[in-house]
Amino acid sequence: MSVIAPMTMIDFFRKSEGTWFSQRAVHHFSSVANESGESNLIVKVLDKNDPSVLEVCLEQGVEPSMASGGATFMWQGNTKDGEPNPNYAATLVDIPDANDPRYGKFLRNKGYVEGIPVVGIYHFAEDGVLTINTEYEKNQGQERCWFVTDDFRVRVSTVKLMNGVNLMTYCSERRCVLPSHLEKMVERNRQRALLFQ
Repeated sequence: MSVIAPMTMIDFFRKSEGTWFSQRAVHHFSSVANESGESNLIVKVLDKNDPSVLEVCLEQGVEPSMASGGATFMWQGNTKDGEPNPNYAATLVDIPDANDPRYGKFLRNKGYVEGIPVVGIYHFAEDGVLTINTEYEKNQGQERCWFVTDDFRVRVSTVKLMNGVNLMTYCSERRCVLPSHLEKMVERNRQRALLFQ
């Protein structure tokens, strides 16, 4: 099955929009035991004129007209109902390179490793693998992400302290099918079955 890989950050946001079931394994290179877990990752694309995008740009001293758009990323335990906890959410704003939109930076209102506003530098390889490098006050983070299919993606990240790699995380993520999409799929299959009767 072929997949069309996104080659710009805003296309990556669009392809990621929806709810994903995320399974992760975290390997610590210190005395802390390894861990694993499951959660839902909820991605929503934001227009470049969205108030959240403008707010992040202004907070970080970036001209809002440079933004192509943004996205919110929210994490929630996969067995929990209701709205996600805003403490487990982040807003990202894409600032693509003017000459090559496969390169750029994104502004993030809250970092993953340290809960402070950060700027990540990204690029898309020829095969569509996205690499993000983020400098924090005390750490460096690198994440790679790619789509295996339109509905399955992989993320691998490392966090480095001054003395080397501190942890590595592997996530496999499957898109959750919304009830409305499921109903359409069932109806499409029902119509197909009628053709063969």
